[in-house]
Amino acid sequence: MSEAEARPTNFIRQIIDEDLASGKHTTVHTRFPPEPNGYLHIGHAKSICLNFGIAQDYKGQCNLRFDDTNPVKEDIEYVESIKNDVEWLGFHWSGNVRYSSDYFDQLHAYAIELINKGLAYVDELTPEQIREYRGTLTQPGKNSPYRDRSVEENLALFEKNACRWF
Repeated sequence: MSEAEARPTNFIRQIIDEDLASGKHTTVHTRFPPEPNGYLHIGHAKSICLNFGIAQDYKGQCNLRFDDTNPVKEDIEYVESIKNDVEWLGFHWSGNVRYSSDYFDQLHAYAIELINKGLAYVDELTPEQIREYRGTLTQPGKNSPYRDRSVEENLALFEKNACRWF
């Protein structure tokens, strides 16, 4: 039995196989993006095995990219612990460890582009209001009252809030 025949399959692998066979993609590149605000749990281990395992099986790459966007709750102790846990599970990331904060300028530019195209807006609903507006399995959600602000108003609000990140 060949390696491909022996490999277990599931809907994720089926999608990857179809994309590779059709030429939509030529390589597999995954990532594991934990927040460095605590120790890993069993769900993280499952995600590590899925993302690193798929990259390994398809001779691709898997990035370790820390979602370090909340500096109040993050600590280097968790970064080191997560790196050790990934290696303890038998995996190693491709290239250097990455950090979302290294890409804030690019993310900021993307947000501006989306707002200018009318594809994003600044929403000022509280978490409780978001839950109310979200809807349920049986009741449809409703649009935020902030959704229809002008591009100019959204840009001004975004820049006012974005200055906290830089």
